[in-house]
Amino acid sequence: MASTIDAPLQWVESITMLRLPEHADQRLQELMDRNNEGQLTESEKADLEALAELSEQLSLVRAEALHLLGREPS
Repeated sequence: MASTIDAPLQWVESITMLRLPEHADQRLQELMDRNNEGQLTESEKADLEALAELSEQLSLVRAEALHLLGREPS
């Protein structure tokens, strides 16, 4: 069952700006590069999975907010 709620425009717009913090984004890139080279430890593989999942979820939330605002992702 779909439902709607009122949300301030500023709140929805702020969601479109959500990103991983720079340090976390750099760590994700580093882990992806090392994964491509087959050089990750088990702990690093778990970190990569968690950061990639978080990044994907943020992207989905941003995309939904952009959709609500009638905007295209950049």
